[in-house]
Amino acid sequence: MKVMWWKVSVFFLFGLFLLPAGAIAQVQLSTKSKKAIELYNLADNYRVRNQHEQAISLLNQAITKDKNFAEAYYRLGLVYMSMKNYPSAISNFEKGLSLTSDPKKQKVYWFDLGEACLITGQYDKAVKYLTDFVKVENQNRQKAERAEQLLKNAAFAQANASVNAEWKLRPLSDTVNRFPLQYFPVLTADQQELIFTRRLGSGGEHDEDLVVSRKDNRGRWTSPVSISKNINSVLNEGTCAISADGRKLIFTSCMGRQSFGSCDLYQSLKIGNEWTEPVNLGPNVNSSEWESQPALSADGRTLYFVSDRRGGLGRRDIWVSNLDETGQWTKAKNLGAPVNTQYDEISPFIHANNKVLYFASKGHTGFGGYDIFFSDRTDTGWSDPVNMGSPINDFEDQFSLFITADGKIGYYSHEETSGQGNTRSRIYEMQFPAEYQVEYKSNYVKGIVRDKQTRKELKATVELYNINGNKIEAVVESDSISGEYLMVLTQGAEYALYVNKKGYLFTSSNFNYSETTDFQPIRMDFELEQAKRGSSVVLNNIFFDTDKYDLKEKSITELQKIIRFLNENPQIRIEIGGHTDNTGNPAYNLQLSEKRALAVYNYLVDNGIENSQLRYRGYGQRMPLDSNDSERGRALNRRIVFQIQ
Repeated sequence: MKVMWWKVSVFFLFGLFLLPAGAIAQVQLSTKSKKAIELYNLADNYRVRNQHEQAISLLNQAITKDKNFAEAYYRLGLVYMSMKNYPSAISNFEKGLSLTSDPKKQKVYWFDLGEACLITGQYDKAVKYLTDFVKVENQNRQKAERAEQLLKNAAFAQANASVNAEWKLRPLSDTVNRFPLQYFPVLTADQQELIFTRRLGSGGEHDEDLVVSRKDNRGRWTSPVSISKNINSVLNEGTCAISADGRKLIFTSCMGRQSFGSCDLYQSLKIGNEWTEPVNLGPNVNSSEWESQPALSADGRTLYFVSDRRGGLGRRDIWVSNLDETGQWTKAKNLGAPVNTQYDEISPFIHANNKVLYFASKGHTGFGGYDIFFSDRTDTGWSDPVNMGSPINDFEDQFSLFITADGKIGYYSHEETSGQGNTRSRIYEMQFPAEYQVEYKSNYVKGIVRDKQTRKELKATVELYNINGNKIEAVVESDSISGEYLMVLTQGAEYALYVNKKGYLFTSSNFNYSETTDFQPIRMDFELEQAKRGSSVVLNNIFFDTDKYDLKEKSITELQKIIRFLNENPQIRIEIGGHTDNTGNPAYNLQLSEKRALAVYNYLVDNGIENSQLRYRGYGQRMPLDSNDSERGRALNRRIVFQIQ
């Protein structure tokens, strides 16, 4: 079974568009029949409005009046192209071409036949027609360049179509696939919630809503339910994105809400078990044009989306906006080259690792139509996109791909059309072979933040730093009702995780994933101490070499954290306490612990903290937290403690 992706032209995805009449309309028609010409011209009034049945009927009537009416066959081919009925399009194009001997007319057929053959996987014929077109086209440079790109696609497809891989594909159960149409699936990082758009039919009158399916205690997807009465309405709600913790939703709505243009993006936040009333993302994200197909970074602070606004490289481009320190979305910027091209780029998806962007494109070399590509984030921008190859891509349109944080499973939508023209789509799951999985896989840590004394759940800020570069990677907040948080961790770095709340001491943890190849989700609850006399916290990201007291470079993140806390609380006085395990001589350990505490003290003073706010002391091995009989216990006992005096 081959992989296919969602390709129904719902208005959330593509909007309405008009096909060009083509250069053939500017030359003298091949028929002398006035009635045929009248029907031909009348048909075009319907064709440009996508009223396909009327256009087909009138064009067939024109052909009945003159069976050698070449231009009528061409227009009929255009109608079938817009309907994605490519066999009928090719048949009519070829019939019209057989009636045409003028090279100026033939080249129009060659172009459209080349594109139609490429879309249907007839690569040899596509190469022939497109080569003939490029040889004679010397006026329309833009169309010639497009033909050259299509030729590259055909050559690429010929060379790569036979690639094989071990793919395991299966539709989700009928419990999930219970609607006529379901598409654009997204998941939370823990893979416990599946959110997608469901539609009750393919007609414009059929409603679109966002629904959610959850896993039961046996790992099975439950029956989808409306995501929220605050989000779904009697109008359409379409393509969405979800943050890794499942608490920030961005979705598309095209009418019925306060908007700036034809389709806008809206945000809703989950507090406890309820979603807030959606809010328009505002003029920094939305424009008077069309915005849709959002994708969120794992922490919900970077938004990718598709727009056809001015200022892009093509008609539809991928744009990006970031959440600033005040909680406002910044002015959206075009993602630019090499991701965007002069043609369409759509359906972005940023992996949970925040390092790989997946998207669909007609502008990069592929199999024809929309192919799925990926681009890696680098220090200077995005790498040149890479086609994901067969069997993910083929001659049909591919998009709407979601890949789990661990890189092992993909979700997509597959469309099926019956012989009667009825369309149905289902959500599929596929297992990625190892060679197709992301290089840096992601995991997550989740838990609850509480007040240590009262046990009350707290809303707190959770920050993740790459401590080797003192660079912040992500910021999330715990839920104000449940205290729950979720933070994504990605292979390839050593992290410091901080939990902060005004009026409390921050607390930290360390995750060394710089060389980890296999890791499991982590459960870690945090208890915050109120910032008052006697409160203390272990500084888990202060590092020394064995038997040394020189601060290691990766301690800077934690040291800067202390400095910020003391600057925000100048009335607080603290003690920096050093502790060791019981390995070695007690007197030596006491001296080592004091020198380590002094090293922290000196760093703080050298970086602007008044020494009147500080004191330091070494405790040696006298105050263990755990037994020294194990390496784990000894590691816990080797520590620096921050205590309010």
